[in-house]
Amino acid sequence: MFSRRQRPDAADSVTADALDDTSQGKGRPTPTRKEAEQARKEALRSAGDPRAARKAARNRERQAKMENRAALMAGDESRMPGRDRGPVRSFTRDFVDSRFTVAEYFIFIALTVLVLGFIPNQVVQSIVSLAWFVLIAIILVDSTILVLRLKAQLKERFPDKAERKGAVFYAIMRTLQLRRLRLPPPKVKRGGSPTGSKGPSGFRGPSRRKGS
Repeated sequence: MFSRRQRPDAADSVTADALDDTSQGKGRPTPTRKEAEQARKEALRSAGDPRAARKAARNRERQAKMENRAALMAGDESRMPGRDRGPVRSFTRDFVDSRFTVAEYFIFIALTVLVLGFIPNQVVQSIVSLAWFVLIAIILVDSTILVLRLKAQLKERFPDKAERKGAVFYAIMRTLQLRRLRLPPPKVKRGGSPTGSKGPSGFRGPSRRKGS
């Protein structure tokens, strides 16, 4: 008898937790009345069924991932993951995207070398090995130049050292991604100029040169 009276309370508790997760998730917008009602119904259905609860949790997780990806594709910074937010990260992305980098094709180069390495020909393997070391040297030099220029630009625009923390590593990881597969998608064309004001408060974002 007492157990029956306790079940609605448990359901209400689960409902409250579900609504809190929906409304307080990092970077998530406030749910609409329809979404809140749907979350309440799912919580009530799963209150006494562990399998249903796990399924509801998976659905919420899948929905959150879809929303995060949609935000990245749309360039909605207010709903992006924390690693992609802020004027420093925005400038860093534009700086990398405005340049051609050899590192972008590193995966394809590595796969080509791997395939050619199976050819049982000493001359071919010698050429492939030499080409591999040359390409690695080119990537290192190209990446070093990019990092040095990026550091100078960031230091000029964002004097606060703490604000620039992690920006170089963020840039390097982006250079290793094929341009068309980068998330958030590039906003500037190759050869463009990611110019902005000297500080986050007046950051205007990238500008595009005519004909770039």
